[in-house]
Amino acid sequence: MNLTIIKPKKTISWEDLKEIWRYKELLYFFTWKDFKVRYKQTAIGILWAIFQPFTAMVVFSVFFGKLAKMPSDGIPYPIFVYAGLLFWQFFSSALSQTSSSLVGNANIITKVYFPRLILPISGVLTKFVDFFISSVILAGMMVYYGYAPNMLGLLILPLLLLITFMAAVGGGLFLASINVKYRDVRYILPYFIQMLLFITPVIYPASIAGKYSWLLAINPMTGVIKAARASLFGNAPINWELLGISFIAVSILLAIGIVFFKKTERYFADIV
Repeated sequence: MNLTIIKPKKTISWEDLKEIWRYKELLYFFTWKDFKVRYKQTAIGILWAIFQPFTAMVVFSVFFGKLAKMPSDGIPYPIFVYAGLLFWQFFSSALSQTSSSLVGNANIITKVYFPRLILPISGVLTKFVDFFISSVILAGMMVYYGYAPNMLGLLILPLLLLITFMAAVGGGLFLASINVKYRDVRYILPYFIQMLLFITPVIYPASIAGKYSWLLAINPMTGVIKAARASLFGNAPINWELLGISFIAVSILLAIGIVFFKKTERYFADIV
């Protein structure tokens, strides 16, 4: 009797990417399953993708826009904050989904072999659907407030989504690997995301930090959100230097996440 032992490599390689492509049908299955499970047996179904950023926009507009008189770079505060919330919700929800992807699929991991990277990636892919559905509200608000994006603004959106995707996957791979052994992640992560919101220019402009605004640049989502507002509303030129810093930062984060994930992958089936 021949026994075949499959051991994952400790480092990422071109073969890993080709293997993910060979299992693309499984990637599609996990993505579709996550999407269906999230909205199964809900009264309004997929409209929940709109409900969360819209209600957050209303609350922030009342408390920060009306009462606190938060500046918004000359843009009406509701549309200012909603544009930031779109990318923030994509990042934060994808990070949460990815961090629990291994533990949530423990039964499958322990029974059959497939590229484990598929699970966290599928968790992020489902958030693209939520993003585009939520964007319908932004389009309606832009019409209402009389804003029309230029061609450059539309062309840069795929780059901004790519950076957000890389940030969520990189951080999610790292957290998912830790979550397999230490289940504290599920309790710490919501608090961490909540704190991260306040050091990301979602509800305020980055310029409010004055000479200390460079500290916000350490957060890669700062470059994404600033570029999104600049491209959509034309209130300022796109800061390509800041966007470049964001891209470099998420590239490093993604590399760290993949390396850590690959080094701990061999223990997943034993622990989960």
